[in-house]
Amino acid sequence: MEIAPPSSSRFKLYDEFKLLEFSDKYVLKPVDSSHEGFAVDRRDGNIKPLDENASSGNPTKVSIIYGVGGTIRLLAGTYLLVITAREKAGSYLGFPIFRVTAMNFLPCNEALRFATAQEKKDEAYFRTLLQALEATPGLYFSYETDLTLNLQRRCKVAEGWNRKPIWKQADPRFVWNWRLLEELIECKLDGFIIPLLQGSYQVAELKLKNSPAVISLISRRCTRRLGTRMWRRGANLEGDTANFVESEQIVEINGFKFSVLQVRGSIPLLWEQIVDLSYKPRLKINKHEETPKVVQRHFHDLCQRYGEIIAVDLTDQHGDEGELSKAYATEMEKLQNVRYVSFDFHHVCGTTNFDNLGVLYEQIGDDFEKQGYFLVDADESILEEQKGVIRSNCIDCLDRTNVTQNYMAQKILNLQLQRIGVFDSTECVSLFEDDYTKFRTIWAEQGDEISLQYAGTYALKGDLVRYGKQTMAGAIKDGISAMSRYYLNNFQDGVRQDALDLISGRYTVGTNSPSQLQPIGSQPSFLPVASALLIGGVTVTSFTIHQAGRNTQQYLASALWAGVTAGVVAMIKANGRHLCSRPRLCHLI
Repeated sequence: MEIAPPSSSRFKLYDEFKLLEFSDKYVLKPVDSSHEGFAVDRRDGNIKPLDENASSGNPTKVSIIYGVGGTIRLLAGTYLLVITAREKAGSYLGFPIFRVTAMNFLPCNEALRFATAQEKKDEAYFRTLLQALEATPGLYFSYETDLTLNLQRRCKVAEGWNRKPIWKQADPRFVWNWRLLEELIECKLDGFIIPLLQGSYQVAELKLKNSPAVISLISRRCTRRLGTRMWRRGANLEGDTANFVESEQIVEINGFKFSVLQVRGSIPLLWEQIVDLSYKPRLKINKHEETPKVVQRHFHDLCQRYGEIIAVDLTDQHGDEGELSKAYATEMEKLQNVRYVSFDFHHVCGTTNFDNLGVLYEQIGDDFEKQGYFLVDADESILEEQKGVIRSNCIDCLDRTNVTQNYMAQKILNLQLQRIGVFDSTECVSLFEDDYTKFRTIWAEQGDEISLQYAGTYALKGDLVRYGKQTMAGAIKDGISAMSRYYLNNFQDGVRQDALDLISGRYTVGTNSPSQLQPIGSQPSFLPVASALLIGGVTVTSFTIHQAGRNTQQYLASALWAGVTAGVVAMIKANGRHLCSRPRLCHLI
């Protein structure tokens, strides 16, 4: 079985371009090829192949770029996405991987000057969304190989697969810019089309008992229900879930290659958690006749792709989370081919008892080990195949989920190293302090990256992954991240959700004007006033209470300001949903 044939037989993308800017067009030419390239008309965004006169004359600006991410058509024209900076993140199966560090949408919208006032206003909002997308974290790519297929799938594709254009090799579920590639594909610009993977790539070099090893951890974020933490919960009617991520741990040692997959994703019911300025908004399960079919569709898709599924639910068993978990368990009882396990992480592990995950492993360890892992030897012969995956979830599928996945990955790593004789039956990676620290670090870094993409902050409980316990510095970091999540969820994520709906194709420009859809949720003119009244009321009330012992007037003043403060609090609470940043382009489901 051929995994990585010589590079001469593989399709390879151009990796560096000159961007020539003229008054009427952009010209893109590979640095190492003067005959290839294309031009983009700055008036309407039309793409044309280069001819002899395409780059004649003096450009107003010449710069180096590192890839083309695609095009997107808005109201008044097209925007061309280019990668303006990159950094090498490591190697994936011997091929260099790069992380996008800067990108830019180039406007091709001269028609904007002929637009109506409303169209200009709407185009300005869309441009705000593009600016948000330019700062998208965790985008990875390779010029030489596809990153979206796991090792087991790569080994089972048809002969000649790796000689196809890289975009044809890719799994569309994990291509962040898939909707932006359509025009480039139509123009047959295969050498320029870069599929961007959003997720995480971490690598560590270990020396396990004098056996050099490389552990790579690559996570692939699905685009089917792309969104932010509070505005994309649960599943859609097709069974696609929010924050669905496939994580693959690859170990290369002594000529062997191991791969093991785990997946995470939101609870596959129809539910929501709308922000309303409260710290923890109420969960709401949407009653829908399609709910059983949604769950069936979700797990049917997983079984088709991964085999046997163990669904591990890490949510609390009380309160709103408990109600959601019970509804999930009820639907799972109807599925005969999926094992469902409920494990109250907070109750069993608390905030410090990472090792208590052994209680969960006692329940699922036998089935988990039977699912196995993928293994090829130095001759690229397949020795083992993975027959199923664990699908983990908590509420966000970030913090508790990452701790649990790390624990399972550690268990399977020990089995893999015992399988080829690097460890004996009594040894495990935690006995080797330096290597164990590196292993835990890549999982913690991965957790942070996935969390930044969904919640906008670093992951909570990162200390449990890095050190196996909570530290004071980690507790402070978690507190800062928790408050940052609150702010982003309430006052920023509506715009970010619109940007993701735009990039994923869930919203198509031209069908409606944003002004004709949902109102702009936040009310910046009122919220600062309300905040000032609240802070001022609390301050003056505290001061007058302190002075109240002096005379009756102070008592009356205290009561008055306390009443004003209570009124402001009640008004903010009653209008919380309207004061938050809400998406304008699409409905929640």
